[in-house]
Amino acid sequence: MFELFVAGFSAVFTFKAMLLITIGVAVGIIFGAIPGLTATMAVALCLPITFGMSPVEGMSLLIGLYIGGVSGGLISAILLKIPGTPSSIATTFDGHPMAAKGQAGKALGTGIVFSFLGGLFSILALIFIAPPLAEFALQFGPFEYFAIAIFSLTMISSLSGNSLAKGLLTGFIGMALATIGTAPIDAYPRFTFGLDELSAGFDLLPVLIGLFAISEILKTAETSLVLKKDEIRDYSIKGFGFTMKEFIEQQWNFVRSSLIGTGVGILPGIGGGTSNIIAYLTAKNQSKYPEKFGTGIIDGIVASETSNNASVGGALIPLLTLGIPGDTVTAMLLGGLMIHGLTPGPLLFQTSGEIVYGIFAALIIANVMMLIMEFFGMRLFVRLLSIPKHILLPVIISLCVVGSFGLNNRVFDVWSLFLFGLLGYVLDKFKYPLPPIILGFILGPIAETNLRRGLMMSNGSFLPFVTKPIAAIFLAIAVFSIVMSVRKNMKNSKEKLQNA
Repeated sequence: MFELFVAGFSAVFTFKAMLLITIGVAVGIIFGAIPGLTATMAVALCLPITFGMSPVEGMSLLIGLYIGGVSGGLISAILLKIPGTPSSIATTFDGHPMAAKGQAGKALGTGIVFSFLGGLFSILALIFIAPPLAEFALQFGPFEYFAIAIFSLTMISSLSGNSLAKGLLTGFIGMALATIGTAPIDAYPRFTFGLDELSAGFDLLPVLIGLFAISEILKTAETSLVLKKDEIRDYSIKGFGFTMKEFIEQQWNFVRSSLIGTGVGILPGIGGGTSNIIAYLTAKNQSKYPEKFGTGIIDGIVASETSNNASVGGALIPLLTLGIPGDTVTAMLLGGLMIHGLTPGPLLFQTSGEIVYGIFAALIIANVMMLIMEFFGMRLFVRLLSIPKHILLPVIISLCVVGSFGLNNRVFDVWSLFLFGLLGYVLDKFKYPLPPIILGFILGPIAETNLRRGLMMSNGSFLPFVTKPIAAIFLAIAVFSIVMSVRKNMKNSKEKLQNA
């Protein structure tokens, strides 16, 4: 292994490969920070460029784009309350409140450091424990995936704020929106109303940007477009903005979120868009002060940014060991490997060991590059807060439109963007939480698809869903979570009645 490491680092430590990693990370950060542009889009656009490169050089560029794109989402999530990518949804919950309190530098510094550490954790997991982890993931069939999706959906209660009923309602709205289009398995059209544009359903990106970006712009524009001096608090950045004591206090949160991110990343089709929300909710539920979450504490940023970057290495584990992409970006990376005549799977480590360890080396270097670039750009990022709103908001809207259109080259996605922006604005007006919609929209199709697959495998019997050990454990945890949420809600209601 040591010889392969040396060979891998030697292949990457060339001027061209290092330059490609640097460019990839820089472009990835930009794509991640701009609402509507994602790591998937960055990799897709740059994939043809790698045709004439060597395998290590081509993968170095794509990996730089991947890592930069996932981490870059924290910039707009913290400063503008707009998640740049689906992986940074939960970062907005505490990141923006911290920025509003004049702690933008601290919020960014925390996000950057734990993005780096989460990515490093998953890369080490990829290098040392990839094969056994991948073999374990192979035991997950439709029964297990359905149970995991149901368990994850029970976390809607933690996103519901003061009203469980409102949170459940918005969660069901998200699940209902996900059913529009062709049904999984049999491709039967549902709720399309004869419109061809609806046959493919709504894409996640316009839904996400509409709910969180356009609705936020409408809300901001409603108040005042004139920048007031008291809207920009004084800020100071020393180092990364947090103390060593605060860093040490987050150790367990970091480890837990890293494990969640890596574990979710391994499971094909789920990815960082789900892992950051699960890690955030787990941190909130396990915290001694859950009431502080959402008010601007570093615990929420640590959980979200650690987990979404940890999902990078996690998603690469099934890709390299089994040839199964863990998310949309690794599906692009699979294409990048095949372009260069490489077939991911167990034999890849034997036949092309130097290239595999070159990819490992590129991952480590790209992660370090991301830390350096975002650290030195941090002070520049904070300056975004001083841009007048009447200049900033039109620019953001334009980028949102470009990002939505560029996804599938459909004007329909642009109209969807504004539709969901209006929906988010109305729901926010009536104090309905928006995050459960995204959770329902992402996890609803996963639950439905695997339910139907499982029923096909079991000839219509529901028994395997509760008799398979892994599925049974997750469903039991889901039931326990629901019971505890109901008890907590009833307790809060009694306390309110007593205080009234």
